[in-house]
Amino acid sequence: YMVCYLVLTHFKKTAEFITGEFDGFWMLWLCTFTLSVAVCAVLLLPISILSNEVLLTFPHSYYMQWLNGSLIHGLWNLVFLFSNLSLVFLMPFAYFFTESEGFAGSKKGVMARVYEAVVLLILLALLVLGIVWVASALLHDNVARQSLYDLWEYYLPYLYSGISLFGVLLLLLCTPFGLSRMFSVTGSLLVKPRLLEDIEDTLSCTVFEEDSLYRKLNYGGPSCWVKLNVEAMRKEYLAVQSRRVALEMRRKASPWQRNLGYPLAMLILLALTVMCVLMVCFNVLELLLDETAMPRGMEDPHLGMASFSMFGSLGAAVQVVLILYLMVSSVVGFYSSPLFCGLLPRVKDTNLTQIIVNCVSLLILSSALPVFSRTLGITRFDLLGDFGRYNWLGNFYVVFLYNMLFAGLTSASLTKTVTWAVRRELIRAFGLDRLPIPVSRSTIPFKLLLASGLSKIQ
Repeated sequence: YMVCYLVLTHFKKTAEFITGEFDGFWMLWLCTFTLSVAVCAVLLLPISILSNEVLLTFPHSYYMQWLNGSLIHGLWNLVFLFSNLSLVFLMPFAYFFTESEGFAGSKKGVMARVYEAVVLLILLALLVLGIVWVASALLHDNVARQSLYDLWEYYLPYLYSGISLFGVLLLLLCTPFGLSRMFSVTGSLLVKPRLLEDIEDTLSCTVFEEDSLYRKLNYGGPSCWVKLNVEAMRKEYLAVQSRRVALEMRRKASPWQRNLGYPLAMLILLALTVMCVLMVCFNVLELLLDETAMPRGMEDPHLGMASFSMFGSLGAAVQVVLILYLMVSSVVGFYSSPLFCGLLPRVKDTNLTQIIVNCVSLLILSSALPVFSRTLGITRFDLLGDFGRYNWLGNFYVVFLYNMLFAGLTSASLTKTVTWAVRRELIRAFGLDRLPIPVSRSTIPFKLLLASGLSKIQ
């Protein structure tokens, strides 16, 4: 909770979170609580796997008696409960409160906004309840009436099953794209080595080019051609300036950092990605040959009986790393996709509505992570509590098709990323990116030519 609070205060817009007022304190508390639940959902599988390995290593230790299956099962149930609470009640209430102004004719103030938000939340709950009940009646007619009365035992798990299914489909789209984007994101944070390149020579040419563009923009003669291309020249000047800063950072970097850090990081990312694809392919073969490979729920995890990996503690540690790596990749892919790139939070410039949407999105992704990891065969730890009650988990064709789509999309994204990266580095190595590009007539805006009084283009 403390870490999530620091993260939100780092991105939030200060003017919208006034300390001591309802708008500031309670809205920030609701968002922090939801983000904390999302982090707990991410850590469910890693904590469960590591707890099993600890009990296997110290089976008769007196200090490990508190760590048992009942505790882990309770953690899964609590995360499931708070995920439902955040998605169904807390975050909708927070959004309605930020958009509410009070009913017409009522006294303006905080309580008027609270009343309007509560009424809208009740109406939304009734609407969703009706939709879910009709859907359950169409799919399971014999339990439709029971679902209407058994709200806690049937309705909420059924609703959360639909939300989790949406999250799993979202992970299917975002994770392969994020796995390919991880290479470029990591490359932007590290110093890249360049083949067949003299840094000093390239830096000198870049400095001269920047100085020339600066003189043309500020002290050059006011010719018609310069006036027409001033915006393009300004963009080129900014690009050259950023390239010069990057080259200066590369020159200051040590040889170990420049020649070892970047290749080592790329090799680690490539190994993790290839390992994920191989484990998914192996899971596809197991689905065809063994029925026990299907994801299912269990009531008692029976911790300390046997390892969930055929390679023992080392394999369990690899599973934990892969699960966390998939979550990071899914977040990178989510914020890099064209549909959701606008949700990317900005430091000290993220309003309350954007924070609410980001918290809900991260909670949906993280709550689907245990189902996602078990469906792909990243781990053999079966789902506990209500996480294992999803009806679609028992459908062989859905699980098999999901694994095939993930392996195909990841392989295609990885192949395209590596191919383009190698091609780009070869172009830079042989200096083909610095060749002059001829300007055609079609690149000159017609309105600028017309405004400058040119009637003909020879």
